[in-house]
Amino acid sequence: MTMKNWSQGNDYAVSLVTSPAKEKGTVFLKRKNEAWNYLPSLERTIKLPPSMMTQSFMGTDLTNDDLVKQSSMVVDYTHKVLASERVLGLECWKLELMPKEESTVVWGKLIVWIDKKDFMQLKTEFYDEDEELVNLMTGHNVALFDGVKLPGKIEFIPLEDEGHKTIIKYDVWQSTI
Repeated sequence: MTMKNWSQGNDYAVSLVTSPAKEKGTVFLKRKNEAWNYLPSLERTIKLPPSMMTQSFMGTDLTNDDLVKQSSMVVDYTHKVLASERVLGLECWKLELMPKEESTVVWGKLIVWIDKKDFMQLKTEFYDEDEELVNLMTGHNVALFDGVKLPGKIEFIPLEDEGHKTIIKYDVWQSTI
């Protein structure tokens, strides 16, 4: 699947599916804490209720929330530094993120590795509400995109589905920062 994405800060985002032909024209829109999905086959726009945020995004290993970022790692979770570790040869903070009581989030806990120099998210472990490890996200192929250092490839691995993974590759990244 090929997509184009645009965003303005953390509150506004649009994702347009450009291929395959069957999915072409599907659009995801995020405005603050609201999300919509335009389905060209139905010629209809559907508002995504919070209950759909936990569902798979178009058959991938990502949830709708992973795509539209309805929940915020910064706002909706408390943070604790667990350790300092190396990932991809880069010195990282290993952080534990626990959901705040008032937050409606998909994950019961996140363990995140953030590069200390460029603040890249290089690895994330996703836990359910029982704190069982469910998914693993890893960044690879760090490169400069429009002057910003980012992983050029991200893998999402569902631990319940052995041998399965979703890979996101960035060909172009333009920043207005």
